[in-house]
Amino acid sequence: MTTDFHTEQSRREQDLTDRVVASFDSCTNPRLRLLMQSLVHHLHAFIREVRLSEREWQAAVEFLTAAGHITDDRRQEFILLSDVLGASMQTVTVNNEAYGDATEATVFGPFFVEDAPEIAIGGDISGGAAGEPCWVEGAVTDTFGNPVAGARIEVWEADEDGFYDVQYDDGRTAARAHLFTDTEGRYAFWGLRPTPYPIPHDGPVGRMLEATGRSPMRASHLHFMVSADDHRTLVTHIFDRTDALIGSDTVFGVRDSLVKDFESMPAGTPSPDGRDLDGAPWWRVRFDIRLAPATTAIDTRH
Repeated sequence: MTTDFHTEQSRREQDLTDRVVASFDSCTNPRLRLLMQSLVHHLHAFIREVRLSEREWQAAVEFLTAAGHITDDRRQEFILLSDVLGASMQTVTVNNEAYGDATEATVFGPFFVEDAPEIAIGGDISGGAAGEPCWVEGAVTDTFGNPVAGARIEVWEADEDGFYDVQYDDGRTAARAHLFTDTEGRYAFWGLRPTPYPIPHDGPVGRMLEATGRSPMRASHLHFMVSADDHRTLVTHIFDRTDALIGSDTVFGVRDSLVKDFESMPAGTPSPDGRDLDGAPWWRVRFDIRLAPATTAIDTRH
């Protein structure tokens, strides 16, 4: 009797899944059909595996509704949700296949801004943002070591208080810029030593992290986006090896290959470009970037 009951229950559950999957059979876009049918398979499998209660499902709907209510032009709660579940990082991983020793990609984050000011090599991206000065240098090459001249490098970071310029209400542009590599693929600029900061955690995603005993903190990092003709655009960060949060970055963005040594330079140490630092201490870090060829990008369009 018990066996028959469980057999019938399983048949009913599977029959529902099959009917929902079949409802997308007539979709003429093969990629969309695949996405929807696979989503149904996995969503129904999750519900069946955990024996989701109706109360739990209602709580999930309320959570998503709250995420929608707090989302606006400046705050994207669904990106935060994707980030803390590792979905953003997994999508990055899938779409940036390993290629030789090409520099690894990581999450884009919500704070990139188009049309950041251009600086010359050796220029300063800080724009008055608070923080300890840091000299960042390196070279951009292909995976054979050939220099990539004229590569566009976008860089952006938080200030020492853990805020990006767009999180202030005064319209400032600070701690972001773009520059181009020279004929040997070299680049250099003054930025700020990165500091850790929390993702916005005053909404439903923050409450989820608190309920599950997770921290909202991101490890210290400096953002890069590097693009050049015939090469795959790279979105990545570098991380400070001394940061205690390296192993617990809340969006899972840390790659071992992107953890770098930020070297402390004592007060009075001459700067690489002769800049007058008023006798203050400063930092330096080197980040050499290798770009994969453009043909290694995954194209899922149909």
